[in-house]
Amino acid sequence: MNAACALITLISTTIFGSALVICFRAGQPLDLDLVWHGYARFLHADPSIWLGLQFSLPLLLILLAHELGHYLQCLYWRVDATLPYFLPSPTLFGTFGAFIRIKSPILSRRSLFDIGIAGPLAGFAVLVPFLIAGIFLSQPLAAAPVSSFEFSSPLAVLVLEKLFFPHIPAARILLHPMAMSAWTGLLATAINLLPVGQLDGGHLVYAAFGPRVHKIVSSAFVGILAVLGFWYWTWWAWAVVLFFFGRRHPLVYDYAALPPNRRKLLVLACVVFLLSFSVVPVRIS
Repeated sequence: MNAACALITLISTTIFGSALVICFRAGQPLDLDLVWHGYARFLHADPSIWLGLQFSLPLLLILLAHELGHYLQCLYWRVDATLPYFLPSPTLFGTFGAFIRIKSPILSRRSLFDIGIAGPLAGFAVLVPFLIAGIFLSQPLAAAPVSSFEFSSPLAVLVLEKLFFPHIPAARILLHPMAMSAWTGLLATAINLLPVGQLDGGHLVYAAFGPRVHKIVSSAFVGILAVLGFWYWTWWAWAVVLFFFGRRHPLVYDYAALPPNRRKLLVLACVVFLLSFSVVPVRIS
């Protein structure tokens, strides 16, 4: 099952990536019609589809690193967990991400923290080289492109854009497909680090501060997402889902405080979140 999901996700992300490559070579932003046409080209065995590997392979490596970070820590702490499952999608990016299923209780706050933080840090470490190379390969345009889709520039992207294209506005930089794979990884990292419920960020808050603070922070961030929904409606959907299904966390009967080195990693996770998060990831006009 894991291998079948991975193969289907490789195909769907490669089809999406081929549309990115075609548009990038033409010096124009993403045209969603090319994504839908990509499925027809795949069924007709058009070899140009495999140009999309420039996007799909880095993205799947980033997602795999994230989930293997969790999985390897589960092995270390003797927590029963499955190998990663990839989730294909026919829509934007070609995937809904990946996950592992934890099948046994997590007994200590230290193991909960280590399992929770390993995924985002591993995924971020893998995406950084792809992001640097992708921004370097991106191209400046004479004018801001006219498109129904506009991808935001989170802080990590903005810093590199200023480094490689110091006098060019972000709106006039057309991101290389490899940069788009890293951009997608940043979005996945930011969502996972939201300090709510059983998301990775929620695990970290619970492990570091206990159930009472976790409950307060989870409820507060659901409220923040509801406010952000006025700028980006998808946050409303996240707020509703997390309000009804995501705020609770399984009890961990361990009251020992985390050691100082874990507290430092918590700060690092906050920095990664700030580098990855965008209030409006995608503008659709």
